[in-house]
Amino acid sequence: MPYFAHRRLFLCLSSLLVSTASAVVEVSLSLSVPSNAPELSPSLLSFSIEGDRWTDWTGTTSKNQFLYNALDNLKTLTGVPPSIRIGGDSEDHTNFNPNVEFSEAIFPDFSTTVPYPEATNVTVGDGYYETARFLPSGMRITWGVNFGQDNLTAAFLTARSMAKAFSSPAMKDAGVTLDFVEIGNEADWYINNGARPSNWTSVDYTQEWTEFASNISETVGMSSTSHTKFFVGSFITSSNSTTGFSPQAIYAEGILDSEPGAFITTFSQHQYSGVFSEGDEDLLQELMTKENIRGNLSVHSTDIAVTHSRGLDYVLGEANSFANHGVSNVSNTAGAALWALDYTLFASQLGISHVFFHEGVGYKYNFIQPVELTRSILDGSALPEPVAPHVQPPYYAAIIIGEAIGNSNQTQAVELSIDNSRISGYAFYEHDVLVRAVVINSQAYMKAETTSRSSTHLDLGFLGESESRPTTVQVKRLAIGHADDDSGLTWGGQTYETNDARAQGELEIETMQVASGLDIAETEAVLLSFIY
Repeated sequence: MPYFAHRRLFLCLSSLLVSTASAVVEVSLSLSVPSNAPELSPSLLSFSIEGDRWTDWTGTTSKNQFLYNALDNLKTLTGVPPSIRIGGDSEDHTNFNPNVEFSEAIFPDFSTTVPYPEATNVTVGDGYYETARFLPSGMRITWGVNFGQDNLTAAFLTARSMAKAFSSPAMKDAGVTLDFVEIGNEADWYINNGARPSNWTSVDYTQEWTEFASNISETVGMSSTSHTKFFVGSFITSSNSTTGFSPQAIYAEGILDSEPGAFITTFSQHQYSGVFSEGDEDLLQELMTKENIRGNLSVHSTDIAVTHSRGLDYVLGEANSFANHGVSNVSNTAGAALWALDYTLFASQLGISHVFFHEGVGYKYNFIQPVELTRSILDGSALPEPVAPHVQPPYYAAIIIGEAIGNSNQTQAVELSIDNSRISGYAFYEHDVLVRAVVINSQAYMKAETTSRSSTHLDLGFLGESESRPTTVQVKRLAIGHADDDSGLTWGGQTYETNDARAQGELEIETMQVASGLDIAETEAVLLSFIY
């Protein structure tokens, strides 16, 4: 995401802390799957990776074992690894040179606000795309090509190298596939960053996209029966209108009726909850707030409905907490893990099939820091000692979602109606039967708190007729010291903050009677597994 300091997407609602409405909250769960419960993709939570340092993530001549383990943890839970989109701002600054082995990048000077900026120029060779073979088997890739520089030859050369890599025996043996090609990143911002003239419109976009896509579809061998298709859009605009850069506009302008348009199966939009901001001590609570999450995502409802009516999938192809790589002591905290958990699960309720959380080496909002860092992610200062690869608090959201979805490959979920401004929840069903639930308490308990930490009692009840009802529930907790902690979380007593990204520690699962209910503390999430 480029540095758009003046672009505000955040719905600035009240930042006042709101105490729970009552010490007791009723949570009613349907025993059979409701008709409005969508089926969840096992890779609902996926990742978008900035392309300039791609080989840092994967490794060049051998795999980056830390990244592999972090992704494999998620695959173990659902049977399917998260999907990955490679692109971002550097997508439109990437060109091909056959004499480059992997990639060569030119970076601007870092600053205290952007310690790890995107590259202004990236030159790649065949090895750049070939490194995808180091990802876990079953990985599905979306890869972006340069559209911003309006150089069809550059797009052709990178697409050809990409096609060569994914048709190689090594890639096929690895079980890694190219799902989509994306042409350009946030083209609706081109008139602001100088990539196109000020009078450039979505009509021009559609015409130019069609020209590029015609060439690229032939280069990568797209057809009605090919696996690889087009990932279109990737706009930052949420206009919900029939004009401007919106799905409605480009559909009306005939993009789907063009020859390469027949290979479009997915529309992507980008969503951040805000942009870089300093000095707002209530920002973390605002981010976590249930109403804010729903407001920020619901603006896409019309776009989603129109896209589905065309028979297409709708994704957030790039998303995270705050643009410009996140906000210090907000995006990298435990509170952001609860935000990501609620955000992703609520997105599924709107018809968003995948949320691709954007990542880059050294970004504040990363789930995973894949390589050693020598500068602070908060202010760019030199670290006394290098920091080894590690996961950050939001990674726990990915683990919890993976565990909640499970490996049945036909899990459905529905948001629970909970009359509390800080408590949200979701029920999960397999084979039409209630199996699990996630409940989140988004009241931020901060380091500076002078009062004792409160909790809310959840009274569990069931709706509908069934031959059997669960009488016992197993509970796993995401234990958090404070919402603004940047480490020290545990999930069911275990930590993923290890030197190899694998869980360590003794597993802690509480077993209790459903009739007794349970307590959930401020800044906590629980996974309930029902026993019949």
